Amino acid sequence: MAKKTVASLQTKDKNLTKVIKMVKSPKTGAYTFKEEIVPNDKIKEWFEKN
Repeated sequence: MAKKTVASLQTKDKNLTKVIKMVKSPKTGAYTFKEEIVPNDKIKEWFEKN
């Protein structure tokens, strides 16, 4: 289950998006969140690798 964007950030060079992915720990079963700011054209790649 993934959550795409909380905020879109714009700079002169690129449009950036803060992406958040919920990850379940195999040991404890607890959920953690991975957050990162990535360029808009790399969002799909980020979700695939993380």
